[in-house]
Amino acid sequence: MVGNKNRNKKKKEKMDIISNGVVIFFALLSLFPLYWLMTSSLKNSSDVVKMPPDWIPKTISFENYVDVFNNQPALRWAFNSTYVSLVSTIALIMVSCLAAYAFSKLRFKGRNILFIIFISSLMVPKEVMIVPLFRIIQDFGMVNTLNGMIWPNVATAFGVFMLKGFFDAIPDSLRESAKMDGASEFTVFFKIMLPMVKPGIGALFILNFVQVWNDYLWQLVVGQDENSKTLMVGIATLMQDLNPNFAYKMAGATVAAVPMLLIFILFQRYFTKGISIGAVKE
Repeated sequence: MVGNKNRNKKKKEKMDIISNGVVIFFALLSLFPLYWLMTSSLKNSSDVVKMPPDWIPKTISFENYVDVFNNQPALRWAFNSTYVSLVSTIALIMVSCLAAYAFSKLRFKGRNILFIIFISSLMVPKEVMIVPLFRIIQDFGMVNTLNGMIWPNVATAFGVFMLKGFFDAIPDSLRESAKMDGASEFTVFFKIMLPMVKPGIGALFILNFVQVWNDYLWQLVVGQDENSKTLMVGIATLMQDLNPNFAYKMAGATVAAVPMLLIFILFQRYFTKGISIGAVKE
């Protein structure tokens, strides 16, 4: 009997080693494009397209990054992307928290029907609304402005849908006890409910920040002026250029990708915690 246990234990250990090896292999495989992008940005243009390729750069040069910031208003593009993503995300979190709390804890006529209609907007692709949305932005005089990129991203139901699950997980008895003690609705919301959904807010912040940062299509439509372009749109113009300096283009793509990678690495713990908590229903 002891022998069977030892054999089962060894078999389990072998399976763990094999499964871990498979996971590591696919993880490295998924990271290879990022590795190739970053290493290519440190090469000369001729070394990027040479065959067979140099998997490890023989010479490392940062001239491509210097050229990106010297020849293009990359700092302005980076500021625009950061400003648009940050303001959009903060405004979305404020609106979504209030709406999600109302749908979750307040009782009013037609609440469920209104919530279904509200969430149904998630099934409509943003590309379908590009033309009428642009006409609205044009009528408000927001073309070639950062405001024109910000406010349409706030009018989305995703944050409400996500945060409502967190508010639903909070027992109604907490709210009722606070109301009996004389707390107002705003006091209950800001002092009791809001601190308890911080993991959800953190996850929503990362998800929406990354989504707005990568929202190439809408930013391309609205930001037609050179100074109103975001980093994603500005870097894309390098890709469309006939300049054959591929290393220069790789450096621009790296500049656009690295900030999102750093944000995800720094806030990964809050992101995974928020997603895991939001997935559990009590």
